Amino acid sequence: MALKSARRPVLAHIIPTRRCNLSCGYCNEFNSFSKPVPIDEMLRRIDLLAALGTMVITLSGGEPLLHPQMEEIVRQIRRHGIIAEVLTNGYLLTPERIKRLNRAGLDHMQISIDNVQPDEVSKKSLKVLDQKLRWLAELAEFHVNINSVVGASIEHPEEALTIARRAIELGLSSTVGVIHDHSGQLRPLSAEQEKVVQEIASLSRPIFSAARHNPWQENLIRGLPNEWHCRAGGRYLYVCEDGLVHYCSQQRGHPAIPLSRYTHEDLERESGTTKPCAPYCTVSCVHRVALLDSLRENPRSTLERLFPQPEASGQQRFPVPVRILTALFLPSNPTSSRSFLRRTALRILGLS
Repeated sequence: MALKSARRPVLAHIIPTRRCNLSCGYCNEFNSFSKPVPIDEMLRRIDLLAALGTMVITLSGGEPLLHPQMEEIVRQIRRHGIIAEVLTNGYLLTPERIKRLNRAGLDHMQISIDNVQPDEVSKKSLKVLDQKLRWLAELAEFHVNINSVVGASIEHPEEALTIARRAIELGLSSTVGVIHDHSGQLRPLSAEQEKVVQEIASLSRPIFSAARHNPWQENLIRGLPNEWHCRAGGRYLYVCEDGLVHYCSQQRGHPAIPLSRYTHEDLERESGTTKPCAPYCTVSCVHRVALLDSLRENPRSTLERLFPQPEASGQQRFPVPVRILTALFLPSNPTSSRSFLRRTALRILGLS
């Protein structure tokens, strides 16, 4: 398991096509002309990520469902025993496509919905996608999460709460992100936007989830920097359509080493490299990977940060959820807790 060693990627994003069928005003991760990566090359890249010991592979873009052999790519991920996830705008989903993804073994899908009605910034609206969500609720054998964003370019932040409540009503999960600029940095939230983020987080059902217990986002919505060590390039990889490894979607060009030449030494070096963009970074998947390593390396202090106690309470006394997590990460019998550790790690990553 990737948690056992810092020389293995926990999560890798890989791009099967840069082209997208939409053109959202805040997005810098797409174009309208790129061809899909040839299937043989995509399968080879999956094999290379597997050889590095990757735990989770996320297919994004662009719009990944535009790749004509998407299901074969998912099957290749699953052949290696790696968790397979797709990030999509949902437009290309049909009942038959959902069934094909079921048969391919997809584990997780995230759909981005930005508003209730389409506008000039984004066409990813609940009005357009609600039927797709109903099909997913009825047919999908994989976990489905609906993600929305709040930030300066989103005119009606309260609509994110409407979207989240609809997702929960259908039996799907819901998260919200703080929108970033072209470099992945913070765009400060208004009081109204902050309230929306907090209300959506409160809808989270599990005892522990990254949506409910997210120290990075709590600081960012207040415009405060975070003190943390970004492990992108090591524990988290972003592989572009050209097969180059980058820190993340917002830091393309660093280190820009071909995946075919990426080694465990590269993983270790880049994981230890300090990134100047980290304090105001809003890329939540990179935060979550860092959280896993914090729990692995400094479990008790990390749990105390996730579940702070009021100063007036005196002696530190963890609530029940923290005691459960302490038992998982500081067990007297590590073997018996292995399956619980795995489930907790997947919950932190938002995959369960």
